[in-house]
Amino acid sequence: MIGALGTLLCFAVTPVFARRAAMLLGSLQANFWRLLVAVVLLGLWAHVWGRGVSGAGFGWFFLGGLVGFGFGGVAMFQSLPRLGSNLSTLIVQCGSAVVALVVEWLWLGTRLPPTQLVCVAATLGGILVALLPRSLPRVVEAEWTEGLAWALLSAVGQGVGAVISRKAFALAAASHQLIDPGTAAYQRGLGGLLFGAIALLALFGRRRPYPSPPGRAWPWVIGNALTGPVLGVTCFQWALRSTPAGIVQPIVAAAPLLTIPFAAKLEGSRPRPTYYLGALLAIAGVAGLFVWR
Repeated sequence: MIGALGTLLCFAVTPVFARRAAMLLGSLQANFWRLLVAVVLLGLWAHVWGRGVSGAGFGWFFLGGLVGFGFGGVAMFQSLPRLGSNLSTLIVQCGSAVVALVVEWLWLGTRLPPTQLVCVAATLGGILVALLPRSLPRVVEAEWTEGLAWALLSAVGQGVGAVISRKAFALAAASHQLIDPGTAAYQRGLGGLLFGAIALLALFGRRRPYPSPPGRAWPWVIGNALTGPVLGVTCFQWALRSTPAGIVQPIVAAAPLLTIPFAAKLEGSRPRPTYYLGALLAIAGVAGLFVWR
């Protein structure tokens, strides 16, 4: 559970770096370069102190990164320009938590007791109340449909990716192997990097020369990599190693609630009153998950 809180804190700061990197590079390039930096740093850890690409769960970790990191991340970036950041984030965060809960139950047979289900519902309900936009984005029907579809696909990818990591840890445990969170994040990052590279090549495959990040973008790319794929996902894997995805994912989904105060500080804006009401409800739900675990 400490790992889930660490993920929550890291993912709350990540959007600040990600937004600036995407503004300078474009979303697909920012996604690719942050994953490349993360894989290099995590690979140094995994090949010197961890298990590298070995272990019974490697294939599943790689697949989890391909589905969650790769497909889920790219789909999220496709939804953002169509629905806006608030609505896209809301759909993806809450949707991925529900997907993880259902898929883990149907596939791995993990069932949460009623008390925990109530806490999950309170957490997601609080996030919904706090982050629900004042109005729907003013876009044409086609963009609305496409944006919603991409957001839902991202939620499915990220939710299923979390459950796949649970499967990988279970296989490693059955083989009496202890996979450290850094190695798990590295093996997962390899899958995400592959998908991100394919998406980027599909965009720039006909262009020469291949664009590289300008110098002023690197601090934001590195900050995004450290707080997201490196520290954030390492904490995420740490949590998933011992805690059901149906519990971890709702806690992580509350990250945007912490992002809003950072954004308000930087932009001089004030959250709506409903934000505080929703935040209190979500905090109560998260606290309940710690008490009745």
